[in-house]
Amino acid sequence: MSGRPRVAVLDYGSGNIRSAQRALERAGADTEVTTDFDAALNADGLVVPGVGAFAACMAGIRAVRGDQVIDRRLAGSRPVLGICVGMQVLFDEGVEHGLHTEGCGQWPGVVERLDAPVLPHMGWNTLDVGAGSRLLAGLDPGTRFYFVHSYALRAPGARELAEAGADITWAEHGEPFAAAVERGVLSATQFHPEKSGDAGAALLSNWLEIL
Repeated sequence: MSGRPRVAVLDYGSGNIRSAQRALERAGADTEVTTDFDAALNADGLVVPGVGAFAACMAGIRAVRGDQVIDRRLAGSRPVLGICVGMQVLFDEGVEHGLHTEGCGQWPGVVERLDAPVLPHMGWNTLDVGAGSRLLAGLDPGTRFYFVHSYALRAPGARELAEAGADITWAEHGEPFAAAVERGVLSATQFHPEKSGDAGAALLSNWLEIL
């Protein structure tokens, strides 16, 4: 019997599944890419990846009952980690090109297009780490992570989230936006830890320690 935590990576048709799986295995997890409700529900940890449009990702998640899996896991205090659009779908709503799409509703807030001179925000960026962050514990303040996105939870929309007791890590591209959010057993990053080299590996190791 392996002492490694069992992590399910939710397969709902999004793009960065295999790189996330490989990064998790390097960090010390036994992983399974799955569409199966029970497998996703019963793993030690669940990772919700995401690349592309909010509406398309939510349609894929609902098709495999991923929103219900996330809800059930959190009700039972079972950890979930969202990555990129997998973070965005945890909020109440996403707005893209005037289209409003209901999210999973685990956190208050609306994901919107960043007000920045160049989009997408693509490349390495430093973080203003939240005081209580467990994901980023032990990392140097100047550590950089890799981002590819045009949408995020912007600072004006984060007040209710902070009031709800979430720990928010910030980054800036044109304006401040939420780069990571942690509350209880639900954590998420707007950046890609699986593409962030040693820094991303350290973050995933921190998350596996939480499991």
